[in-house]
Amino acid sequence: MKPIPYGRQNIEQDDIEAVIETLTADFLTQGPKIKEFESHFAKYIGCKYAVAVSNATAGLHLAVMALGLKPNDRVITTPITFAASANCVRYAGGEVWFADIDSDTYLISLEKTKELIESKPKGFFKGIIPVDFAGLPVNLEAFRELADNHGLWIIEDACHAPGGYFTDSLGIQQMCGNANFADIGVFSFHPVKHIACGEGGMVTTNSEKLYKTLSNLRTHGISKDNMSENHGGWFYEMQELGYNYRLTDIQCALGITQLAKNKKGVARRNEIAERYKKAFEGKIKFQNLPYGSYNAHHLFVIEVDNRKGLYDFLRKQSIYAQIHYIPVNSLPYYKRIGYQGADLRNAEIYYARCISLPMYPTLTDEEQAFVIRKVLGFVNE
Repeated sequence: MKPIPYGRQNIEQDDIEAVIETLTADFLTQGPKIKEFESHFAKYIGCKYAVAVSNATAGLHLAVMALGLKPNDRVITTPITFAASANCVRYAGGEVWFADIDSDTYLISLEKTKELIESKPKGFFKGIIPVDFAGLPVNLEAFRELADNHGLWIIEDACHAPGGYFTDSLGIQQMCGNANFADIGVFSFHPVKHIACGEGGMVTTNSEKLYKTLSNLRTHGISKDNMSENHGGWFYEMQELGYNYRLTDIQCALGITQLAKNKKGVARRNEIAERYKKAFEGKIKFQNLPYGSYNAHHLFVIEVDNRKGLYDFLRKQSIYAQIHYIPVNSLPYYKRIGYQGADLRNAEIYYARCISLPMYPTLTDEEQAFVIRKVLGFVNE
């Protein structure tokens, strides 16, 4: 059996041709493919505005800036995520506070978040960054109600979940990142994600004001909006301190063709997930799927007693499983700046047992059967 990674991109001939076409066009960056990708993505997600950025970390940074995060402002997120979900707050000088996860869904717990907010005076926190971990949507309708009761904004980290949805109280399927309940959504186009652009990200919102701010901050804080007849085409104003967080036309061309395949890719990911579940039901714990939710399945995570043993065993079989994630609060940087002492017992138990199995649309049935056989053989020995 050839090596089986936990995730990988799928680049096909139409992707290659789209990139070649852009390479021979007039614009490699700041051209028409960017708007085209943004338009296609906004339509797919079901939001009004989408802003293409250099990566999801840049998108998260722009999101907290657009929402006015100031030094020493406090924001809540989950410890079970990639560090970027928390780092964006630190980039703006804010403080990160962690709320524990639900032990069955592995998502940030609404109850623990509510307890943390209500343990402090009104106005102590400024926002919440829930993460659609592994592709499973957070119920943002419930978080929106909590946020509104305490005057907080919400950034949905939907990097794992393009194509996922939850069902709201009216029975409407709410696509991850559509910004109907969150103020802003953020997506990733890293190669192991659903839509591969090499690197890249997208920020989504339904607010015209936030859209304009995000667009401005993405390009050095520079605008040409105030050009008059007294100015030539060279005129611009730097209105605030922004960044060069643009995505190129080359990457957007690839993103357009990749996006067109995402519905099919997510369906295949769910087929793979169902095979795992059928094999592991009653034997190995895996992420729970709440009623009405559709998991986009960036990852398929299981819990086992001897996680390190299974990890090493699988590698010897050329199965390159991965661990997602080391709790952010336990990373040396966060420990060094004082993020210790929070009650995050569910996250700690989860981390001691979690391992992500191969999950990507081109994983074959034969490869998956091999993975299942090896996992069950190790667990049952």
